[in-house]
Amino acid sequence: MPRAVPTSTPTPQGALRAKHAEGARSARPARSANASRYRSANAFRKWASALAGGMLLATATATATATATAASTAAAHAEAPVPSGNGTAGDVYVALGDSYAAGAGIPARSAGPCLRSDRNYGHLVADSLAPSTYRDVTCAGAKAGALTTAQTDAGVVVNTPQLDAVTSDTSLVTLTIAGDNLGTSDFGFGDVAATCSALSVTSPLGTPCRDHYRNTLSTRLDSAAAQLGSALQLIHARAPQARVLVVGYPAVLPDDPEQCLGRMPVTMGDIAFLRAVLGELNDTVAATAHAGNATYVDTLTPTRGHDSCSSSPWTEGLLPTSPTLPLHPNATGERAMAGAVLRALGR
Repeated sequence: MPRAVPTSTPTPQGALRAKHAEGARSARPARSANASRYRSANAFRKWASALAGGMLLATATATATATATAASTAAAHAEAPVPSGNGTAGDVYVALGDSYAAGAGIPARSAGPCLRSDRNYGHLVADSLAPSTYRDVTCAGAKAGALTTAQTDAGVVVNTPQLDAVTSDTSLVTLTIAGDNLGTSDFGFGDVAATCSALSVTSPLGTPCRDHYRNTLSTRLDSAAAQLGSALQLIHARAPQARVLVVGYPAVLPDDPEQCLGRMPVTMGDIAFLRAVLGELNDTVAATAHAGNATYVDTLTPTRGHDSCSSSPWTEGLLPTSPTLPLHPNATGERAMAGAVLRALGR
């Protein structure tokens, strides 16, 4: 994602962007064989009729069928083990974040539009640690600004500022945020993926999505990183004794774009681009966490091989087959994220 900057010593964020832009370019497979090119084009023609409405249909279908399909799909995914631990009575644990932290769409849900699940990774961590108090204020659609300002939907407040839940007696905070800042709507990264799907028919063998966004997504991540950094300072000020864990995003797309052929209506070049964007998201969040005296929890590594294009997804695709939102972790994915958090805590 080229970006014009003044001639100066590269910043850490600039280095991250350069690394992932190079990754996107190198990940684009060189196609010297005509057979591979025709195979890609045929796959995109197959998906063309579903592109325009696919994202909206996925969201409506996932939400409407979540409860009805929960029991029948529970056994369809391998269980990601969650280590057990011995909690300490008197601890106060606060869970903050967006739809990935909320487990949005996974039954049973609460908190209205926040779609907060009682099977999200925060609940699973709390079940293992057994704190005396657990406060879950995660909310679907939360951008980094929702940590310090009320989150609204159509002008109606759906969640108060999340940091209001952090008090002086808080001993543990987990936080997943910034992914929704990539999009202009509450769908966040899903908004970007839907745009890439719609653009794929304009250049099935090219990179129309990368060409469309250019450096826009990097700029949005810069803004989100600044907000996250400020929020971490506030958390430490409000709860000086708290252990703060910034939890990264799991595997959404595979390292090899061709694994998404016929599964994701996005060009192979743009799958590589989106994969690089997600890499930049995690690296930006990790760098901000380290600078803000917080522990970064890697959930990408333990979920590799279970992305939305795999045969055993822990993150669902644009048309989920397990109750969750499109391109979000299912119940097994949330268990994997909980396991990563508990390991970071030495449990």
